[in-house]
Amino acid sequence: MSKNIVILISGGGSNMAAIVRAARQQDWAGRHGIRVAAVLSNREAAAGLAFAREQGIATEVLDHKAYPSREAFDAALAQAIIAHDPALVVLAGFMRILTPAFVERFAGRLVNIHPSLLPAFTGLDTHQRAIDAGCRFAGCTVHEVTAELDVGPILDQAVVPVLPGDTAQTLAARVLAQEHVIYPRAVLAHLLQK
Repeated sequence: MSKNIVILISGGGSNMAAIVRAARQQDWAGRHGIRVAAVLSNREAAAGLAFAREQGIATEVLDHKAYPSREAFDAALAQAIIAHDPALVVLAGFMRILTPAFVERFAGRLVNIHPSLLPAFTGLDTHQRAIDAGCRFAGCTVHEVTAELDVGPILDQAVVPVLPGDTAQTLAARVLAQEHVIYPRAVLAHLLQK
C-alpha cells in the first residue's frame, strides 16, 4: 500500500527538494511504497513549486490572503491535503502558524523542521539568538507538530558548532546543510514506524 507525503512550502523549498531527491535516490517508492504526492504552497511565487513541477509532482497554491480568517484558510488547506491521501504532512519552510483544529486533524502525521536545537530557541531569529546567548553549538530539530509552537516530540536533531566571527547568515548556512541531511532521514524513519 502506498504511503503518500504532502509537503507544504512558502518559498524556495530547499528542504522539500532534499526530501524529493532522497526519495528518488533511495527509491522510497520501490522499497517502501512511499512517494511525494504533492507540494502545496500559500504563495504563488514560491520558487520551490517550479522544482516540484519539474519532478512531475502535483502542485497547488492556496493564497492565504484570499481567505477571511486563519481558520478558513486552514480548512481549505486541509481539504487540498486530504485529496492526496497523506500518510505524512511535511512542513518545509511553510511560514504559517497552523490553527489547533488543523494540527489536531493531522495529529501524529504532521512534522516540521526548526533551525535550533529544541527545546532551545523556539520561534524566529534562532541563529542570532544562539549567537547572542554565547552558545558554542547550534543546530536543527525535526519534530512532530502540536498546537503549541515548536514543542512537539523530537524525531531527529543535528548539531553544528558556532564559530568565532559567525553571523546569523553564516550559522544559518551550516545549519541548513544539516537540515537537508536529517529531514529526509526523519521523514523516512517516521513513515516506516507507521
